[in-house]
Amino acid sequence: MTKEASPPRPRLVYAGLAIMVIAGSGGYGLARWTNRDAAMPAPAQASASDHKPLYWYDPMKPDQHFDKPGKSPFMDMQLVPKYPEAGGDDAPGIRIDPDASQRLGLRTVAVRRGEMASDLTATGTVDFNQRDVAIVQTRAAGFVQRVYARAPGDVIGAGAPLADLLVPEWGGAQAEFLAVRRTGNKALIDAARQRLMLLGMPSGMIAGVERSGRPHNTITISTPTSGVIKTLNVRAGMTMATGQTLAEINGLGTVWLNAAVPEAIAAPLKPGQPVQATLAAFPGETLSGRIAAILPETQADSRTLTVRIELPNRGGRLRPGMFATVSLQGNRQPAVLVPTEALIRTGKRTLVMLALDQGRYRPAEVQTGRETDGETQILAGLSEGEKVVASGQFLLDSEASLSGMQARPISEMAPAAPGVLQEASSGMKRAPQPMPAMSGMTGQ
Repeated sequence: MTKEASPPRPRLVYAGLAIMVIAGSGGYGLARWTNRDAAMPAPAQASASDHKPLYWYDPMKPDQHFDKPGKSPFMDMQLVPKYPEAGGDDAPGIRIDPDASQRLGLRTVAVRRGEMASDLTATGTVDFNQRDVAIVQTRAAGFVQRVYARAPGDVIGAGAPLADLLVPEWGGAQAEFLAVRRTGNKALIDAARQRLMLLGMPSGMIAGVERSGRPHNTITISTPTSGVIKTLNVRAGMTMATGQTLAEINGLGTVWLNAAVPEAIAAPLKPGQPVQATLAAFPGETLSGRIAAILPETQADSRTLTVRIELPNRGGRLRPGMFATVSLQGNRQPAVLVPTEALIRTGKRTLVMLALDQGRYRPAEVQTGRETDGETQILAGLSEGEKVVASGQFLLDSEASLSGMQARPISEMAPAAPGVLQEASSGMKRAPQPMPAMSGMTGQ
């Protein structure tokens, strides 16, 4: 053999190594496949209940369920069956293993029966007591001879003079009375005195005419009560008609505190309830009063009721327009309570996420009442002892919504009737948001 005809030695070595590697890999792979098939257990026979769908749904709109297969009314696609979990367990709820619950920070609390305090706090302003108003009018026509330098807003005492009024008509009547009095006829004297009173003359003025024996046709008009002058309509030189209003006096012995209370929490309030009020003008001082009235009209812009509180005004310190914080006290009533943070408010209804056995969770619809101190009263939908999720419930609600799970209704605990089931767990019209991976979840 010549040197040119013999194959190169390195090429033969490389070819042999390649053949050995391919053969070894094939044998190893075949052995592994064979061993895997031998070690794989035979599949267990599924029960008939595992193959019976619970319902059918459209994956693009999982919040609506159908009781038979067919074409989706929303998309051009077939409905997808929803099967029960392995083992034939068709209990409602999504399942999360304990490790996933701990990672998600799920915290459950028990529904408890306690007392709901009806105390509430509102804001209000001080106003005049409109029941303590005096109107000063003329009893006869005359002329204003003098005024006493009064002005609206002045605080005056009872009997303070306002103006001197000259009444010409009274002069003739008083002269006639004095002439009859000199006759000594008692019947005529009484009749003349009665005529003076009918003309509007005060009894004190009549007595003064009798003592002095001279007519007095000028009268000083004074205030019947103490308070603040709200209106003053008298000036020097004016002509006053009979019954014309000279002034309006508002008393300051008591004032009104008008508190704005939201209509949603105003139902327990009753007239006569005790009230505590603190004013910004007097820090650290608490005033006591009682509810005088609850006005029948609701403020449309703020949805509040006006609660009228009457407060004593010793020394006239309380002035209309002052701001106050009102504490309305009430009786404590028994109630079923859950933490307010456990509620899921969708706008159309209120839900809680129930914590069931075996790591299951299911939404339930509830009817709520009043709220105080971080707890909310449950009027319907829950019973004492049930457990609700107080932290992380929004993640569970999103998963329940994506899986098309129906919330437990208030009126019944049994499953809903077959057919199209409306209103999935949350009822929120929102785009599905990704949820952290949950080991053992079967709600999809």
